[in-house]
Amino acid sequence: MARERYLRTLRSLAECYHAFERYSAAQVRGFGLTPPQFDIVATLGNTPGMSFKELGEKTLITKGTLTGVIDRLELRGLVKRAQSRSDGRSTIVRLTRKGEELFAAIFPPHVAYLRVPFAALDDAELAHFEALAEKLRAAFASAIHDEP
Repeated sequence: MARERYLRTLRSLAECYHAFERYSAAQVRGFGLTPPQFDIVATLGNTPGMSFKELGEKTLITKGTLTGVIDRLELRGLVKRAQSRSDGRSTIVRLTRKGEELFAAIFPPHVAYLRVPFAALDDAELAHFEALAEKLRAAFASAIHDEP
């Protein structure tokens, strides 16, 4: 069987993601957080809170892992749960004051830290990459809906 061209692209995409994860996680662990914990704090920062469903959609954390991550952040006093005012069946997760202070202290330095490798690409290259990534994301989404 001839090697299919897209497999090289898939490998490149996966290797890029893993390199990003290693680079990002190195600093995140210095903040005393795991990457999933940082993802939750960063996602909740500057928001009034989100439901578990919204957090699952906006983060890279699977539903099964999300509850445990929230539990550990809650034990550290960084997040709290509250019933949704608009949907009694839904729980909203928000940062506590301590969580908001942590977000304010760690998010700007992390954004600056991530800027370093991205400086290897100019604005046109970044825009081109974003367009290609969106096209591929849309193709995956379409393929899911087209399956029998």
